Amino acid sequence: MEKILTITVPSYNVERFLHETLDSFVDERMMEELEVLVIDDGSKDGTARIGKEYEEKYPQTFRVISKENGGHGSAINRGIREAKGKYFKVVDGDDWADTEGLIRLVGKLSRCHADYVITDYYEVNDITKERTEVRFSSLVPEKETSFEEAAKKVQIPMHALVIRTEILRKHEIFLDEHCFYVDVEYVLYPVPYVETVCYYDIFVYMYRLAQAEQSVSMQGFRNHMQNHIDVIFHTLDYINAYKAGRNAQEIKARYMAKRIAQMINDQVSIFVSFPLSDKKIRRQFREFDRTVKVKNPLVYKWAGECSGLLRTLRKTNFRFYPFFASISRLRSRM
Repeated sequence: MEKILTITVPSYNVERFLHETLDSFVDERMMEELEVLVIDDGSKDGTARIGKEYEEKYPQTFRVISKENGGHGSAINRGIREAKGKYFKVVDGDDWADTEGLIRLVGKLSRCHADYVITDYYEVNDITKERTEVRFSSLVPEKETSFEEAAKKVQIPMHALVIRTEILRKHEIFLDEHCFYVDVEYVLYPVPYVETVCYYDIFVYMYRLAQAEQSVSMQGFRNHMQNHIDVIFHTLDYINAYKAGRNAQEIKARYMAKRIAQMINDQVSIFVSFPLSDKKIRRQFREFDRTVKVKNPLVYKWAGECSGLLRTLRKTNFRFYPFFASISRLRSRM
């Protein structure tokens, strides 16, 4: 039977979570139409062994691909190359899916032709187990619409996104390797080729939060700050190259630019999280902002609109940085 959906599971040292992840895909109502690729990214624990248990038990659905460590983007790139499904989704090895929601989604996708498919998801606090709903209520459920219309209403995160596999393959979508934070590239790089979007008000992805070791914790952001900056700059270069092409659509360029402006706001918070007396960080912050201005003045403008601190620092040429940054810290805690 034709595979409707390929789920790629980037997995690096996730033996603590992987049973829960893979169990969420096990249901006979969908397994013939589902392909699950467990991409073992050079794990040093039992990740590959656990994946093999599922491959041996459910060979029609699960496949383990072990490779040298190349990072999250590398695992997704490999999944794209190997995928057999009509649609493609990423579920990280420490997250999982709502099984009933996934069954409903697979059924919908068998009759769907949209390039991007959006679903609701939960953010799950790993400590308290509290679930927070993330909905896209501004979109009309089960109605295929143009990307331009959807782009006016939502920014699409990776956890909500399903992509038609042909788009990823035909246009050779390739993410940075040996790099964190490439989920932004995954969401934005296909945008120039996306014409239609469909939203299903189904909760599918279960996004685990509040892990201290997560790359999206503040400590993780500090440890991998250069990766975060690199993704911002690479994506700005991508937007500029797109705008220079003959078939560029302004609304798509602005959609991508808006998302990177938001990412720059996150970068501001990362800089400010370091000791305020660190002059090296202050210089790096200032140089980063100058580079953004050179690469894309519109994104530079929008980033200032997103961040009051950034606007103030620009007006004062980064003078009195510790004072303004400390005020920003206090406000963020209120």
